[in-house]
Amino acid sequence: MTPGPAKARIDTSRPHPARVYDYLLGGKDHYPVDQALGEQMPPEAKDAVAQNRAFMHRAAGWAARTGIDQFLDIGTGIPTRPNLHQIVQEINPAARVVYTDNDPVVLRHAEALLVSTPEGATDYLEADVREPGKILGHARTVLDFDRPVVLSLIALMHFVPDEDDPYGITRTLLDALPTGSCLVLSHFTKDFLSPEQDRTDEYRSSGIALRPRTRPEVARFFDGLDLVDPGLVTAPRWHQGAAVQGSRNATDSFHAGVARVRG
Repeated sequence: MTPGPAKARIDTSRPHPARVYDYLLGGKDHYPVDQALGEQMPPEAKDAVAQNRAFMHRAAGWAARTGIDQFLDIGTGIPTRPNLHQIVQEINPAARVVYTDNDPVVLRHAEALLVSTPEGATDYLEADVREPGKILGHARTVLDFDRPVVLSLIALMHFVPDEDDPYGITRTLLDALPTGSCLVLSHFTKDFLSPEQDRTDEYRSSGIALRPRTRPEVARFFDGLDLVDPGLVTAPRWHQGAAVQGSRNATDSFHAGVARVRG
């Protein structure tokens, strides 16, 4: 792995999505301000993020089994085993993965934890999804854009407000990928939340931009692509021929889907 240089000091005065996510997953790489926000979330939030991560595991494994061996994962988050590269390199040890996130805490752990198999490659870039040109430029030094690539946007685009053109950003990234590539995307939604479960205002008041989107709004990210079965569904319901494990009482909080880039 060849990580990019750390650019920013870790800000422990404000919560960060990656660290709040880590808290909700039961990790230890967060600060009191992140825990305080996480504790304001409804009890179902921990189930929801676990379901979302399980979707990533299933989707990445499916893509690797179809023969795709290159992955661009933006919004990586703090490493929690198994990480994406561990999933896909268990299936294909030669798989190559580029991780990207904008939190210096993620970079600190990436240097220690994101270690590739000898046959493959794992790389890290500190960057924001709003910098697609920078991300693509770096990814091309590791991945072969003449062959299919999986673009992974897991629990990320709901942190990109409408004024930052999340659909345009996604299209810029997809337009760089060849036929046969895939988009793996999950997105926070309030479609199924009761008023008591909706804590969007708490997130926003903490300084984190949060834009939940409806199913039709999430479907727009897949415009021009071919959704694979079972289509755009909630995260625990996306699977390929395997039973889905999870709490019966878990709240569906993420729309999720996988789609192929057309020729």
